[in-house]
Amino acid sequence: MSGRYLKRLARIWSGLSLAWQFVIAGGIGLLAVMLVVGLWVTSQIRDGVLHNSAATTALYVDSVIAPLLPDMRKSQELDDTVKRALDETLGQGALGKRLVSFKLWRRDGTVLYSKDASLIGRQIKPNANLIAAFAGNVMVKYNRLEDEEDDKERSMGVPLLEIYNPVREPWSGEVVAVTEFYELSGDFEESLHSALLWTWLVVAGATAAALALLSGIVFRGSRTIVTQQAALEAKVSELQAALAQNSSLRQRVQRASRRATAINERYLRRIGADLHDGPAQLVALAALRMDSPVLVDPTTSSTLREAEIAGIHKTLGEAMREIRGICNGLVLPQIETQAIADILRLAVAEHERRTDTKVLLTLPERLPELGTSEKISIYRFVQEGLNNAFRHGKGKGQQVRATTKGGKLLVEVVDTGPGFNPARSEGLGLAGLRERIESIGGQFETLSGPGGTRLVITLSVEEQP
Repeated sequence: MSGRYLKRLARIWSGLSLAWQFVIAGGIGLLAVMLVVGLWVTSQIRDGVLHNSAATTALYVDSVIAPLLPDMRKSQELDDTVKRALDETLGQGALGKRLVSFKLWRRDGTVLYSKDASLIGRQIKPNANLIAAFAGNVMVKYNRLEDEEDDKERSMGVPLLEIYNPVREPWSGEVVAVTEFYELSGDFEESLHSALLWTWLVVAGATAAALALLSGIVFRGSRTIVTQQAALEAKVSELQAALAQNSSLRQRVQRASRRATAINERYLRRIGADLHDGPAQLVALAALRMDSPVLVDPTTSSTLREAEIAGIHKTLGEAMREIRGICNGLVLPQIETQAIADILRLAVAEHERRTDTKVLLTLPERLPELGTSEKISIYRFVQEGLNNAFRHGKGKGQQVRATTKGGKLLVEVVDTGPGFNPARSEGLGLAGLRERIESIGGQFETLSGPGGTRLVITLSVEEQP
């Protein structure tokens, strides 16, 4: 059971911040120090107050009683005259009101005089305070009436100050007797309690101020550490995100490179197929017609020969037109220095001229300036999108739109043709466009259905010049 509680406390402790751990541990440590210092200081104050009060009272009593005593070195007991003088002195006046009991001791423990006459002449074993007093020390006890001759004082039930004062021989200074008296200590008790209370308040206040000052410094340092830790964690998160993005980009570049290689090979095959199926066939046809009997036979009339030659010229002309068409599709116009709006207008105009169709172009008032790679990608995107719209959508509802939103440039090519399934069929041109757009950090999206096709590219323009 205790082990489980200890583990629970350990978890709670580890869950606290360093500042709160310091406050708790430091508070406990300072509290222990406060208790030790407070107890030591109050004991010193208590002892000092007791001894000062005892010394003052003893001096006063000694000044009053000493003249009444005989030569204590020669007198082993007091005569009746001295006893009566002591009775009168201790029974009246200010001294009588302050002292509730008085004893005069001989070194062997004999009571030479006492306000309680029953104790006179009794020999009692000296206690430690009496022995110390005969050694020349003023001894004091506060409300500790544990000696056997203190029955009467204990029965009074009031706080008393018990003082042992050595009586010295005037000419030699030797201690010849000891006076023991009990003083009413009501005022003394109040003063002592007040002094102890203020002592504890000062010690507690100083401890609390030290703890508050240290806690303030620690909390400020803790806030600084937390702030720096949060900033460091944010930097680490940014670095991890950058590393993940770099890894993703590296993988995308590798995939794009592999796909670009395959697409280039497919482009070459398509160009070869276009040349083979178009101009090559026409040139071959023209070459066959060059060997026609109409041209070889000298008996052929000039009319037939001219007609055959005209047919050969026509075939070769068609071959040249197809070659130029293929070349026009491969060669870009000068677009590096043109604005995006002009590039879009150029692509639309070329498509309208080549296909004899109409395209609705929608442009905002202002378009951002982009780099050469982005311009070429946008031109190829519009060119390929409109070609597909004409080839597969019969040129119905052809539109090109450009918009800017949230630091992004969106270019769309739309038609209202029969559409296709993008998941099953994405031709060579669209695949090449996707690779081109993604290689410059853009996004390519194909939306198609029975109501038409919509191609969208999104490019970031926040960091473009």
